[in-house]
Amino acid sequence: MNDFVQYLVNGLTIGSFLALIALGYSMVYGVVRLINFAHGDIFMIGAFAGFSVLTTIGVTGGMALPAVLAAVVIGALTTGVVGTGIARVAYTPLLKAPQLSLFIAAIGVSLALQEGVKVLTDARFKSYPNALDGGQILGGSVRVTYGQLVLVVLAVVLMAGLWFFITRTMTGTAMRALAMDRDAARLQGINVERLILTTFFIGSVLAGAAGVMYGLYYTQISFGMGFLIGLRAFTAAVLGGIGNLPGTMAAGIFIGLVQSFSAGYISSRWTDVIIFALLIAVLALRPTGLFGERVVERA
Repeated sequence: MNDFVQYLVNGLTIGSFLALIALGYSMVYGVVRLINFAHGDIFMIGAFAGFSVLTTIGVTGGMALPAVLAAVVIGALTTGVVGTGIARVAYTPLLKAPQLSLFIAAIGVSLALQEGVKVLTDARFKSYPNALDGGQILGGSVRVTYGQLVLVVLAVVLMAGLWFFITRTMTGTAMRALAMDRDAARLQGINVERLILTTFFIGSVLAGAAGVMYGLYYTQISFGMGFLIGLRAFTAAVLGGIGNLPGTMAAGIFIGLVQSFSAGYISSRWTDVIIFALLIAVLALRPTGLFGERVVERA
């Protein structure tokens, strides 16, 4: 029972990161109908931006909550700017092109970001300062740290903020209208191009924040970390019904739990086999995902 609770706590922590990244996939697909394969690399850039902030401040250990918040904010804003710039240069000029063109552009951007960071970092791993070492809430057989609590709370606050923005603001309402019908939204006076850039900005902000939190939790980052984490987050977006934000949040937590329990009870070597087997099974039985609804594909 103690092992079960420990894996549950770990899974909820990991799942909160994956949910934030998956939300970016889901938002962009809902508005542009693009699977942004560069999104995992945006997450990676956020991790490096947060690392730069913490090392510049000079954090070495202990519970440095103000420095952590600064790293999350700056890392998120950095990736927001990078994501918006990528969308403006690489994606919006191709909005009227065939979907295959957008797909190829996304792959190209992903490779460019990964190789660029590889050169800048000399392909070396970086070790995050242990900036959330505030001791344990629970000790003994079940280990729950204050650091885990801080990370989960931050993730929940960001997800709640996104939900409020989408459902309670004019811009969020316009995004939902754009997701339903781009041409009708344009006829209603919505600036479609600007709203698409806003969507990329928000999705990239969430991925960047998740990157910093991932670095704080695992304490080690590298230029190639975005690929596998991005695939897991994409799996969560598909399982939740891509374009469905509540479903994506729930599926992100679910994938985190699957990762934790499979590593604990079976082997970490089988984790991705199990996750992607679940993806295939869900797509075979329910192509719209667990929480998705069948929609008419627009041109």
